Amino acid sequence: MAVDLNRWGIIYNPKAGTRKKQKRWNKIRQYMESKNVMFDYVQSEGYGSIERLARILADNGYKIIVVVGGDGAINDAINGILTSNVPDKASIAFGIIPNGTGNDFAGFWGLDEDDYKHAIDCIINHRTRKIDVGICNFFNGQLHVSRYFVNAIYIGLGAKIVQYSSRTERFWGMQTLSFINSMVLLGFERKQYRTHIRVNGEHISGRFMTVCIGNCQGYGQTPSASPYNGLLDVSVVDRPKFGQLISGLWMLLRGRFLNHKVVHPYRTKEVKVLRAQNAPISLDGRLLKEKHFPLKVNVLPEAMTLIIPN
Repeated sequence: MAVDLNRWGIIYNPKAGTRKKQKRWNKIRQYMESKNVMFDYVQSEGYGSIERLARILADNGYKIIVVVGGDGAINDAINGILTSNVPDKASIAFGIIPNGTGNDFAGFWGLDEDDYKHAIDCIINHRTRKIDVGICNFFNGQLHVSRYFVNAIYIGLGAKIVQYSSRTERFWGMQTLSFINSMVLLGFERKQYRTHIRVNGEHISGRFMTVCIGNCQGYGQTPSASPYNGLLDVSVVDRPKFGQLISGLWMLLRGRFLNHKVVHPYRTKEVKVLRAQNAPISLDGRLLKEKHFPLKVNVLPEAMTLIIPN
């Protein structure tokens, strides 16, 4: 039987580290029921399940797929939808109800984790916009692999910060405070990674602390990136002195990160990561376990339809 086009397929990803998983979902469900929303609901069952569930919902005809979760859950769901058997992936409207330890992508659109009612109202109003999706391609020794992202790829310290801030938020209880704390703690390390990338035909190589390839703002590391201009922003960061680290943190919070003297910004349609020796790499906060170079990063213009606020 065909699925009603107005019925939502919802994937609930419980926020890590909280004991109020069911209480949070009950509030969301009750508000949707009060608004007469038709929906079917599934709950994630750990790492990898969101991608599988999103693919199943897409293949079963759901035209509105909603994720209750953070950046990592959004990444999983996008990968599930874009690897589904649906011929026109952009025919699926994707909605977000923020509920994660990292909500950078949702925050770009003005969605707040503390206001789930506003997020639900936005999905009901159904204002949509086509957005770009980044794609990372590489050969793992046996197969050609493609992974999609909507926010950013982090290489080096940036990947560590995103992972570490997810853990520390459980202690601090605030996303911004935990991110600042992670920046300071990991900033003392200031480790450099031997990296070689190619941007706009230019080879950039050396020992860098972090590289961010942003389809969106990337936790402020690519603050000028936009998920609807068909381009990627790249920030290459040298190892700062301690004083530069403090000023860099201040400029990051003020949205002036690109003005820092150790930051080298680029804008392009394609990036090739030829080497990033021993550097952790993550896509939207999801660690890329297979790192077989080169990594080819492109942008797919208007590949997804996102439900956005008015």
